Amino acid sequence: MRGRGGRLGRAGLALLLMAAAPWVGARPRPAAPGDQPRPSVVLVACDSLDGRLTFYPGNQTVDLPFINFMKRYGTVFLNAYTNSPICCPSRAAMWSGLFTHLTESWNNFKGLDPDYVTWMDLMEKHGYRTQKYGKLDYTSGHHSVSNRVEAWTRDVDFLLRQEGRPMVNLTGDRTHVRVMETDWRNTDKAVNWIKEEAINLTQPFVLYLGLNLPHPYPSPYAGENYGSSTFLTSPYWLERVTYEAIKIPKWSSLSEMHPVDYYSSYTKNCTGKFTKQEVRSIRAFYYAMCAETDAMLGEVISALRDTGLLKKTIVIFTADHGELAMEHRQFYKMSMYEGSSHVPLLVMGPGIKEQQQVPNVVSLVDIYPTMLDIAKIPAPQNLSGYSLMPLLHGKAENEVSPRGPRPSWVLSEFHGCNVNSSTYMLRTDKWKYIAYSDGRSVLPQLFDLSDDPDELTNVAVKFPVMVHSLDKILRSIVNYPKVSSSVHEYNKRQFMSWKQSLGQNYSNVIANLRWHQDWLKEPKKYENAIDKWLSQSE
Repeated sequence: MRGRGGRLGRAGLALLLMAAAPWVGARPRPAAPGDQPRPSVVLVACDSLDGRLTFYPGNQTVDLPFINFMKRYGTVFLNAYTNSPICCPSRAAMWSGLFTHLTESWNNFKGLDPDYVTWMDLMEKHGYRTQKYGKLDYTSGHHSVSNRVEAWTRDVDFLLRQEGRPMVNLTGDRTHVRVMETDWRNTDKAVNWIKEEAINLTQPFVLYLGLNLPHPYPSPYAGENYGSSTFLTSPYWLERVTYEAIKIPKWSSLSEMHPVDYYSSYTKNCTGKFTKQEVRSIRAFYYAMCAETDAMLGEVISALRDTGLLKKTIVIFTADHGELAMEHRQFYKMSMYEGSSHVPLLVMGPGIKEQQQVPNVVSLVDIYPTMLDIAKIPAPQNLSGYSLMPLLHGKAENEVSPRGPRPSWVLSEFHGCNVNSSTYMLRTDKWKYIAYSDGRSVLPQLFDLSDDPDELTNVAVKFPVMVHSLDKILRSIVNYPKVSSSVHEYNKRQFMSWKQSLGQNYSNVIANLRWHQDWLKEPKKYENAIDKWLSQSE
């Protein structure tokens, strides 16, 4: 399948498997402490890939040969989560090793300060050659005006559609491979750097490649800066999808939805009628976009193989969050449901246990201490995450971790747009507990994922003792009522500052953001709702 775009296909994959075989089965030789050279690292981080597609049964829906290659010669984490299911806050957590309430990355506009010391900065300081290509998105100041205004006004008493209706768009023919051209260009840059620069280095390197796929594409009809509600691919990638394996998600009726879910579904323009064929097509196109993402990962792995660097490089593949793809009557992310919060995490390379499936709950804040562990750099004591290396070596955590065993939970939180309440998720062995706001004004959710993997039945009322126990753990990690209040105050301050900066243009600007299709019907009503919100005391 080598052809247009210089891709590595099934024939190339077979060669890669044969080339990899001699080293992936080998165990590192015994050595005195400090004797072994530090490995290089490649981190490929995509955007919006549902982690459940990397193992059974989700992997039955689409052919992802290079993810499967990493599973065969490395480790896959079965329960890896984002620390905030939206781009910038999630990436801020990954690059800082800190939970979102510590970075105060409340929305896609507010991330880390540009001079924040990341794990890559520390690795460079300690002798690694570093290189970054593609999407980073962990510092403040990015994304559209609409995106930040929608986040700031989430507590206002109105309901407005903020996205275009999710749709599909087929482009090109069966020979059209490079659909997401920006990602392919960045992949080419990473590949060329490996072949032209990395191969000549005498020091270890760390290479980062950030991909936009499989994030939905902009929908120009949706207004200011466009909503991103279009799932776009070509017939080439759709052929990688097994249509009969696509699961049509069950939906609650609108009247039975949790109030926060209803707000999310409405603002994402998903409360209208969708046929099963529409839902199936959206999910198929999304899976096809995942297949294109996998091919870019394959190009990087192939370049490492071709240069002889694969045998001394640890490769990590992950994503900032998942994609609901019409589960729970939503697309996009911003939700604690599995489709949105569960991320892929695969690691392979020298010393990494092969064909290992790790059931432990882990999250993206673990990337920071893991990178430092690989580079033999002491980790700061304030990190929220724990190194994954003990798990990757197949060892018991408490045997080697200087901080003791990793917690039996992971934390995710969300404070941005399309959700009208700060949200906190605690994931343990089989339980997922979701608390909102101050813990009183919005009902919590509890799901038993062993019995209800699709999260269709909230059992919080049925298991009050478990709710109490999990809420106690959550409050020991974060004073979430206080954090929610801080976010509320931040949103007001930011909105008032933005409003004042517009002067007489305010009414026109706010009316023509992404919610224009609803706002322009009753502009005075919505302006009054904002004024009422601003006048309310905390």
